[in-house]
Amino acid sequence: MSTLLEIKSSVLRQVQVCPSFRRRTEGEPGSSSAEAQEPTTGAWKPGDGVEFFAQMRLILKKGEGRQGLPGPEVLLRSSSPAPAEPVDPSRGLRALTQEEVELLYEEALYTVLYRAGTMGPDQVDDQEVLLSYLQQVFGTSPEEHAEAVERVRKAKAPTYALKVSVMRAKNLLAKDPNGFSDPYCMLGILPASDTLREAGAHKEQRFSFRKGSKRGGPLPAKCIQVTEVKSSTLNPVWKEHFLFEIEDVNLDQLHLDIWDHDDDVSLVEACRKLNEVIGLKGMSRYFKQIVKSARANGTAGPTDDHTDDFLGCLNIPVREVPVAGEDRWFKLEPRSSASRVQGDCQLVLKLITTQRDTSMSQRGRSGFQSYLLLLSRLLQFEHRTEEPNSSSWRGELSGPAATVLCLHGAQSNLSALQLAVLHWQVSSRHHQTRTLDYGYLLGLLEDMQAHWEEAASLPQEQEEGLADSFSAFSEFGLQLLRQLRSYFPATNSTAVYRLELLLKCLGKLQLFRPAFEICPFETELNMDIAAALKPGPQRLAGLVKLADTVYEDLQSCYGIYASLFHSIIRVDVFTLTFRQLERLVAEEAWVLTEELGPKMSLEVASGLFELYLTLADIQRFWSSIPGRDSRSLALAGIHAPFLPAVKLWLQVLRDQAKWRLQGAVDVDTLEPMDASSKHSSSAATASLCFSHIQELWAHLAWPDPAQAQALGTQLSQDLCEAAVFYSELLRKKVDMQPGAAGEAVSEPLCTVLNDVELLRKTAGQALRGLVWPEGAAGSDGVLPRPLLSCTQALEEDLQREARTVTAHLTSKMVSDIRKYVQHVSLSPDSIQNDEAVAPLLKYLDEKLALLNASLVKENLSRVLEALWELLLQAILQALGANRDVSADFYGRFHFTLEALVNFFHAEGQGLPLESLRDGSYKRLEEELRLHQCSTRECIEQYYLDKLKQRSLEHNRFGRLSVRCHYEAAEQRLAVEVLHAADLLPLDANGLSDPFVIVELGPPHLFPLVRSQRTQVKSRTLHPVYDELFHFSVPAEACRRRGACVLFTVMDHDWLSTNDFAGEAALGLGSVGGVARPLVGGSARAGQPVTLHLRRPRAQVRSALRMLEGRTNKEAQEFVKRLKELEKYMEADP
Repeated sequence: MSTLLEIKSSVLRQVQVCPSFRRRTEGEPGSSSAEAQEPTTGAWKPGDGVEFFAQMRLILKKGEGRQGLPGPEVLLRSSSPAPAEPVDPSRGLRALTQEEVELLYEEALYTVLYRAGTMGPDQVDDQEVLLSYLQQVFGTSPEEHAEAVERVRKAKAPTYALKVSVMRAKNLLAKDPNGFSDPYCMLGILPASDTLREAGAHKEQRFSFRKGSKRGGPLPAKCIQVTEVKSSTLNPVWKEHFLFEIEDVNLDQLHLDIWDHDDDVSLVEACRKLNEVIGLKGMSRYFKQIVKSARANGTAGPTDDHTDDFLGCLNIPVREVPVAGEDRWFKLEPRSSASRVQGDCQLVLKLITTQRDTSMSQRGRSGFQSYLLLLSRLLQFEHRTEEPNSSSWRGELSGPAATVLCLHGAQSNLSALQLAVLHWQVSSRHHQTRTLDYGYLLGLLEDMQAHWEEAASLPQEQEEGLADSFSAFSEFGLQLLRQLRSYFPATNSTAVYRLELLLKCLGKLQLFRPAFEICPFETELNMDIAAALKPGPQRLAGLVKLADTVYEDLQSCYGIYASLFHSIIRVDVFTLTFRQLERLVAEEAWVLTEELGPKMSLEVASGLFELYLTLADIQRFWSSIPGRDSRSLALAGIHAPFLPAVKLWLQVLRDQAKWRLQGAVDVDTLEPMDASSKHSSSAATASLCFSHIQELWAHLAWPDPAQAQALGTQLSQDLCEAAVFYSELLRKKVDMQPGAAGEAVSEPLCTVLNDVELLRKTAGQALRGLVWPEGAAGSDGVLPRPLLSCTQALEEDLQREARTVTAHLTSKMVSDIRKYVQHVSLSPDSIQNDEAVAPLLKYLDEKLALLNASLVKENLSRVLEALWELLLQAILQALGANRDVSADFYGRFHFTLEALVNFFHAEGQGLPLESLRDGSYKRLEEELRLHQCSTRECIEQYYLDKLKQRSLEHNRFGRLSVRCHYEAAEQRLAVEVLHAADLLPLDANGLSDPFVIVELGPPHLFPLVRSQRTQVKSRTLHPVYDELFHFSVPAEACRRRGACVLFTVMDHDWLSTNDFAGEAALGLGSVGGVARPLVGGSARAGQPVTLHLRRPRAQVRSALRMLEGRTNKEAQEFVKRLKELEKYMEADP
């Protein structure tokens, strides 16, 4: 069922307002309340609902194999092709994004361009052929391909390393009196510099070795590695593994010596001192001293010839190592012409890369992941060249494809088991999207089995991926076996052989431990004979069994016999059989429902419900055959007498669902089920219950639209009640649990929040599945109105529940947040800003690390949003509590705010920037910015806000047409007020007496300029002025920040104060002649500017609030002047 739950886990997003389901159930008299109200016990025996849902699952499983028609086969020849198996592109590996494809293309090119080693006879050695093949695979143009190749060539070459496994030796010389030797190996890399320097010399080669540690694994390159001493043997077995870094793959050599050792102490001491030797010459001399010391402290005297301790050596150029690695016996060579050696040594060599300059490597993609994606891409490309309908492709790759994979696998240091696992994962998934030969898949499993002793070395991620592939293939195979007769007819030898191979594959999976643990094979019987006879009257149980048998026989008849009879003797045996059996079952069903109707009980309703599902399947089976009409059947209209039983059974379902949820919460420990999930056991149970309800409704498929609407509406309401009931149970349980002292992040609360989110998804998906036919008025893809209302109400309730739990969770952190914000505000100006905010960020980092580990992604976003709002409010409170402080104080909080934005954004992994910089953030940022501004800057901001202000209702306060230009010769600004329109009627006669005040601002930019005004136009809402005003101001002042001309429209009153009608501002920077002198003609001939009048709103008063709190003369005079103007303003009409 885990796969089914994943399919049903999409998130509901319905935004239309509808009544809360919780409020509706609480407000209706007589309705069952979802708040902690226990379900009724009359519909079914009281209990935890487990037995009921187990029986319902059996009923649902019985109908799983009744979807669609079995494929008709013309089985005249035993060697005819096997039926096509179902394929589904969604069952394959995830499709790559364009960016991932480009990264994979780069990885493949890098693998080819930086290959090292010797190519095998079956591999493509021509680099251009390989590059051309990759161009075809990735479908790039020649220009794109050339550009990509050039980019990869400029990349840094990889760091190479040589893996050496010293396995064993045989037929060595006997150096000891007992006829044996005590052999050990010393091996290391001869650098390219030594190779060139001593190319013509006959003396010993020099090394730069350093002793390795067996316990700690391979040490860095350029070191001596020593194997264990194998006593008294001429055929030693070591099986020891070493890793050497390679500087030059073309010139470096692997050198190995085998020596006979006589004294353990001398060898250990000598190897220990190797770490103290620096330089190639010193190391070479000391290497000789090791041998001499080992011999001198042994049984022979110090004057003996030490050459007889030498057993042989090997010199292997690194460039001669095959790209795929090799496991080979090497014949030992003498050190000089005076040396006598014999025997062979078995080595396993593999040339790998440890550092790669590719984007995938830089992003942390392992070689295993890169190989998986590359193999999938190549397999899809290679399979496309085969016949479209071929199911016999055995995965044969072309030479270039095999070569590229070999190079990448070797360079990525993938073991034989890892390669086998990768080929199985990709091929088994590919098989579910496009059929392959089962013999090929079986061969991959056998290859994996051959290396299965290395399974303990697989990382957990790779083991989980293997287990997932086993589970997916098992599910796919079992899906085929459920329709055995359709896909593997007994008279088709080809199909039977494919069945045999499929069964071998499924059987082989049981040999692998991960598959056995994660996706075991369970043989479940839908219903035992004794269990079938147990519930209900004997006659009803017998009819249920008869209907099931009839359905199975009709399937077999249609799938196997019908085509044979029709093709050979032209007899429609299926119609004859169906008519007889269907009439038999219908007669029994009609009689039985009439007899049992007056005796309706819960036991009878359960049996009738199961019987109806089978009868409906028989009807659908007939209707699904082209050209058949179910209205002519004896079962036509059979649903009518079953309606009371179905209604009663759905009531049982409602009550048992609540009992099941109650029992699940009672035993729930509010801890995650396992390491891979973050919800508790009760949430999984609830999701399973809702999934079963949705499946049941889909299987029921009630044919009458009106009755289906009534049933579906009631079922959806019951499901909503159950969901809200479960969320209330969770919250009550977590409230009763004692919290740990000083615990800021509650694990049970996190688990409950995850449970509510999972419930929101699965319950919403289940509700959307409870659709019913609405006749011609229904639209495809649109939920019926009652169902849509329930869906929206449940979404609203569960979102509210999630917000409640989130608030409860974050409330435990409020005091700590305020404490750390207070620490920022009380920090002296002498310390750095980052030091002041460090304790707050450290606290948040610790708590969010716990939350990230405990919450799913959606809930983590909820908590982050809640914490962000808490932080903003805490900072605003801190600012409000501190007045008349230094500018450094506000600078410190501005630094804190930006640090918190970066923290919560987390380079795109956290909250989006547009969400962080909205709401309270804007208010806080504006307040901080203005606090840091001088008085004149605040005044300039006041005018800038006026320029930015836009009228929300363009025609409410009217319009004013003006024309402005700057006359550079006279150094004056010309402002022409043309006319106004649609002004507000401010007099009792429904008109106004408007005039316009023209002034320049800010005042400190134009200290000597006084405002001017037009004439008063009596009794009009559309005055025409055509008046020109001149202001002697320099052009430089007009270009300053915030410089503008402000037009204030007033209504002139003779007996009282003038009324404010509206205002508009025009920035001087946009006026002709200000930025640059006008050329040719007068600017008065230019187009007039229409300004929409408005009244000052909140956004232009933030700067004014800052000025009100300042005590300097300039600020107070400016505020006083604006206050006088506000006296003329009345409330908006």
